[in-house]
Amino acid sequence: MLTIIMECRDNEAELAQTLSVLVAGAVEGLVRDVIVLDHGSRDGSATVADAAGCRFLDTWDLADVLGSARGDWLLLLEPGARPLSGWVEAIADHVAAHPGPARFRGARKRPFLQRLRQRLPLEEGYLVTKRQAADSVRPGMGLAGLAAGAKVRMLPAEIAPAWATRALRAG
Repeated sequence: MLTIIMECRDNEAELAQTLSVLVAGAVEGLVRDVIVLDHGSRDGSATVADAAGCRFLDTWDLADVLGSARGDWLLLLEPGARPLSGWVEAIADHVAAHPGPARFRGARKRPFLQRLRQRLPLEEGYLVTKRQAADSVRPGMGLAGLAAGAKVRMLPAEIAPAWATRALRAG
């Protein structure tokens, strides 16, 4: 039903955090596969992805990746983001009743001026059908490009964004 896709570069710890939360979705039969698109990592990102049963691609074309996804729906996430309690049910309900894209509600919001200065299209994840994503992809596009500017429904579940995870580790 659902393929999770993330882009990474030297995000070993963040990948581990996100992948540990996704286990619940796999157990419930929601998550069919996870694909990690690498941008030249030199840490243990590949090892973490392999240990979790993910496909780790160090050379990739987004159109090909979308075509190889096993799920009819895609959830695009940043490494380090953690969907919170109720995320499996929220996605299952959405895909059963709504044909369009959706995002989680952010459990934490960046300060207003930071949000104005820097847009983070994947901050709240991005749930989209494989077909809609394939129709939107352009040469050289990354996951953030797919999610940028899209009109979406808000899921009744929250996500701890990747930046919040990094801030907690740094503090």
